[in-house]
Amino acid sequence: MYDFTPTENQELIVSTARQFAARTLAPRAAELDVAGGFPRESLAEAAELGLLGINVPERLGGVEAGAVAYALAVIELAKACAGTTVAMTVSNMVAEVVTKFGTPEQQQEHVPRLCSGEYVVGGFALSEAGAGSDPAGMRTRATPNGRGGWVLSGQKLWITSGTDAGLFVVWARTSDAPGSQGISAFLVRGDAPGLVRGKPEHKTGQHASTTTPLEFNDIELGPEALLGEEGKGFRVAMMALDGGRIGIAGLALGCGLAATEFARGYALERQQFGHAIADYQAIQWMLADSATELEAARLLTLRAAWLKEQGKPFTQEASMAKLAASERGWAACDRAVQVLGGFGYTREFPVERYLRDVRVTRIFEGTSEIQRIVISREIARRFARATG
Repeated sequence: MYDFTPTENQELIVSTARQFAARTLAPRAAELDVAGGFPRESLAEAAELGLLGINVPERLGGVEAGAVAYALAVIELAKACAGTTVAMTVSNMVAEVVTKFGTPEQQQEHVPRLCSGEYVVGGFALSEAGAGSDPAGMRTRATPNGRGGWVLSGQKLWITSGTDAGLFVVWARTSDAPGSQGISAFLVRGDAPGLVRGKPEHKTGQHASTTTPLEFNDIELGPEALLGEEGKGFRVAMMALDGGRIGIAGLALGCGLAATEFARGYALERQQFGHAIADYQAIQWMLADSATELEAARLLTLRAAWLKEQGKPFTQEASMAKLAASERGWAACDRAVQVLGGFGYTREFPVERYLRDVRVTRIFEGTSEIQRIVISREIARRFARATG
C-alpha cells in the first residue's frame, strides 16, 4: 500500500536540504548553541531555496513538493541544527494553515511573503499560561469593535520565533461559549501597533530558536484578519497541529540519527582494552537498538506524511509518528551520550547538544501524554465506525 521510494522531486528537495544543512546550518550550530540568537541569515537562505514553502502551492510562492518531501527535508535539516529547523517547521506550518483556511485575498497577501522570507518566518500563537494542552482555558480575547473588526487583548507564551516572526496566527476567544467553542483564529502582522514581544526564554536546548511571550495590547484588527470562520478556530488549530506533528517527528528523528551516526563513528575509533569499543556487544546492542527504533519511527512518519499528501485522514498516524519519533529520538541521543562516556557529557562533542535539543520534542505540538490521548480516541472512533 505504501511506497516510500523517493520520487525525483523528493530527491531534489532532500538533496537541497542536505546541502544547505552541510553548508550553512552545521558550521553555525555549535556557535548558536552557546551564544543563542535568531538565525536570520540562515533562514533567508532557506527561503531562497524554497525551504519555507515545501508543501505550499507554486501559485503562492511554494515549491509544492508534498508532505513526504517535507518530512524527509526536515530530517536532513535537523541533523545539522535543530534550533534553526524548528523555526522553519513552524513557518511552513503557518504558510500551510493560511493556504488551507485563508480567503483568496489572505492567501495572496500573506503566503508568498512567508515563502519568500519577506516576513522572515511565521509564528503560531496558541499556548498560554493556563492553556497549553487545554485550549479551553484560553483567556486571550478578540472583542468586536463595532466596525466589523476586532480588538485583540491578551498574552501568549512559548512562541517559537516570537522575536522576529513577521506574521502570527493568533487564537483568541470571540464568545463565552463553553470549552473549545467560541475560539477564533486571526492573522496578526509582526508590526501591528500594540504587539509587544517579550524576552526570549532561557531554555535547556534549541538555543538557535528564540521562544518568547507575546502581549496583545488592544490591537485593532480589520475584518480581513479573521482566519476561517468565527468560533471555528479550534478546528483550525487541531488540523494545523496534525500536520505540525509530522514536522516535529522529523525534527526528533534528525537529532536521533545525528547522535547515532556520531556515536557509531566514535565507537569505531575509540580504543579500550586493545579493541575498538564497537567490538563489544554492549556498544553494538545500543547502536542496534537506536537504529531499529529510529527506522520504525521514520516509517511511521513517512506513513503519516503520505496519508496527508493523499488527502486521507492522518490524525492518529501523525500522533503515532510524533510519539514514537520523539520518545525514540530521545533514547537514541541518550545512548549516544553513553557510548561516548565522559566525553559525551562535555561540549567537546555534539551529542550532548543533540540530547538537549531533542528533549522538547516530547513537549511541544502536544506532549507525549496528549499524543496517547489522541491515539486512543482515534482507535475508539475507528472501532465504533467499524462495528456501528
